[in-house]
Order: sequence, then C-alpha cells, then structure tokens
Amino acid sequence: MAKTTAKYELLYVIDLDLGEEGVAAAVEKFKSLIAGTGEVLEHDEWGRRKLAYPINDKPEGYYVLVKFASPPDFPAELSRVLGITDGVLRSLVTVIGE
Repeated sequence: MAKTTAKYELLYVIDLDLGEEGVAAAVEKFKSLIAGTGEVLEHDEWGRRKLAYPINDKPEGYYVLVKFASPPDFPAELSRVLGITDGVLRSLVTVIGE
C-alpha cells in the first residue's frame, strides 16, 4: 500500500529588504500554504542571521524552519512557489527519515 503522507522539513531564507511586515507576510503565506495541503508539525522562526556567503549582495537573511506532513507530490509544488516568490533568497525541502 502506498504512503498517503510523508514528513518533510523546509528551511528558507527571506530577504530583509522586505521589512518587518513583508517578512511576516511571507512567513504567514508559506505557513498557510502548507497548512492548506498538509499539516504543520513544527514552525520555528530563527530570525535574522548572517549568511555563510552573500546572496545577491545581501549579508543577512531571515531564517525559518518548518516541519510538516503532506502528500508526496506537494513538496515539488512548494519548491516551485518558493522559487518564484520575490524576497525568498534560498529554500530547501528535505524528507525526514523515519
């Protein structure tokens, strides 16, 4: 029998040039997107941190870690949306081993 859901981990970095309200709106957008298709298991905002190397000449970003359960086809769509959203510097979705 095929799995109907799997557990995933998403880490993304938001551009601080969006301002506090823009960052909060982006965080809420992705949280509600995940909740609409799956279940948010853990949502941890790491906040403003220095990047390991500059991305688009930006030395800092706002880090967010989300653990969620969803159908197996959803992470690809989530990665696509993260990739086309202005203000997202980097993102990575990985499967959590069981």
